[in-house]
Amino acid sequence: MRELLTRRLANYAPRQLALDYPEAGILLPVTDAPGNPEIVFTLRSPNLSVHSGQVAFPGGKRDLSDRTLVETALRESHEEIGLEPGRVEIIAPLSQVMSRYGILVTPYVGLVPHDISLAANPDEIESIFRVPIEFFLTDPRERTDTIPFLDQTYHIPCYRWGRYEIWGLSAVVLVDFLNAVYDAGIDLLEPPVA
Repeated sequence: MRELLTRRLANYAPRQLALDYPEAGILLPVTDAPGNPEIVFTLRSPNLSVHSGQVAFPGGKRDLSDRTLVETALRESHEEIGLEPGRVEIIAPLSQVMSRYGILVTPYVGLVPHDISLAANPDEIESIFRVPIEFFLTDPRERTDTIPFLDQTYHIPCYRWGRYEIWGLSAVVLVDFLNAVYDAGIDLLEPPVA
């Protein structure tokens, strides 16, 4: 998995948004399971004031003490799911995205051991779950959400994995990853072919 991620993301030019907003760093954790890599997601606590009860990648807003956004993503991942920073191999950033709450989010692809033990911080995270990357490669969307942003209309897929609904910002980051690493060809600017 390391070789595939490194090779495919080496020449990837992530989109940078020239916007002056508060920043956040998130981690898209990929397991190194041979033959069946998975992506780790979280379900945020319903008690949170922002993005409550939504599927998300671990991460959060940058603290003044964070030297880089990678440091932010790793610190927040440790706080939220007990992922030790030393167990993550950061591969590359993905394209920046803007949250509906006015936060400029930079995602980072990180490789983690497939047998790593994670624990949800109950103050922030209701549960942690993994989805095989293979599941997403046929684009099995349950629906498509239409979202206007910066004079464009985006057609964002929503995926269902058991009781979990992967949509919004998490789906945008996921699609960027699938397109960059697997040539999934999911076009967010065009509605899906019926």
